Amino acid sequence: MGVSLARIRVSIIGATALALGGAVALTVVTRDPWPTNDGIALAVLSAYAAVGYVVARAEPRNPIGWIFLGLGFFTLADYANRLYLVLDYRQHGGRLPLGGEALFWQGSWSLFPLLVALPAIVLFPDGRVSSRWRTLLCVYAAATVVFMGLDFFGQAVYGVSGRVVVDVRGALPNADGGPLSAAGWVLAPFFLGSWIAFVWHQVAAWRSSSGVAREQLKWLAAGSALLLVSCVGIVMFGDGATTGSRIAADVATLGIGVMPVAVGVAILRYRLYEIDRLISRTLAYALLTALLVGMFAGIVLLTTRVLPFSSPVAVAVSTLAVAALFNPLRTRVQRLVDRRFNRARYDREALVAAFVATLRDSLDSETVVRELAGAAATAVEPVHVSVWIP
Repeated sequence: MGVSLARIRVSIIGATALALGGAVALTVVTRDPWPTNDGIALAVLSAYAAVGYVVARAEPRNPIGWIFLGLGFFTLADYANRLYLVLDYRQHGGRLPLGGEALFWQGSWSLFPLLVALPAIVLFPDGRVSSRWRTLLCVYAAATVVFMGLDFFGQAVYGVSGRVVVDVRGALPNADGGPLSAAGWVLAPFFLGSWIAFVWHQVAAWRSSSGVAREQLKWLAAGSALLLVSCVGIVMFGDGATTGSRIAADVATLGIGVMPVAVGVAILRYRLYEIDRLISRTLAYALLTALLVGMFAGIVLLTTRVLPFSSPVAVAVSTLAVAALFNPLRTRVQRLVDRRFNRARYDREALVAAFVATLRDSLDSETVVRELAGAAATAVEPVHVSVWIP
């Protein structure tokens, strides 16, 4: 069993590498007007495959690794297929070979990765669930097969209505699966209810968890939150109509790649307890950046619109003010964030401050030694504490 799983794993990662190579080559050949987005998207999809390979190799019985590995392959193959449609129908008038097969794939399988990936939420972190959840997952799998089957046969029967139209991202605006594809959408409420149940399962697990399990769920929650924010950003700025929207879409696409990394860290328990520090640092510097940018813009507007200063003078004053406020503001913001999201560090700093205050009023060496041992025991929680005085 171990050898066969290893061969399957290597075969999937090999096919994924081929799909990635084809997508990179097609990105160059199609002369994509938005190459940064393609590059970031390919890197993100490769991250899913890479994390899936590592997890599947370390824990071959955990289905999450195989889900991520398959997700990386299917999404990269779908990406390459979209680029081939752009090359064929937008640049060569549909005269290239395998154009019809590419249309068929694009119409039938683009939703497959989404439907397969979301059950990983309920399977997190070790893939073991109760019999009730196994029943729901079996029903979910059967519904996925039915949905994809109806869409598959709908595309085979009806295909693309009229002349083939392919947009710059490889989508088919006039693809039509007919009544068969429409019938599959009757299952949409079931899928939505299942996804809500998957999330609720982990919320309930969070409320009753502690220790390592709670830290694993923190990684999942952080990755899921960033994934959700990134998806919203792509919906809002994904058209790439302006330079600002392109940069925002690129950053949002990059944020999607955090999800597999967070899940991989949680499953493999690599530096698991760094999540509190990571969250606090991210929030602190995001808030600090927003505050400094707001102050910079406010001072510029104040000096140029209200006070009689020229623009270069206003920019210089704003820069000096922001530079002077950086360290005090960073310290204040970091303490506020740590108080809520990195309580261990906040408590340690408070403990050290209280110990220092005690030293100022204590002259007795025995009191100092006792307070030092107590502070060390509370902050680090060692098995044994001893103080040696030469």
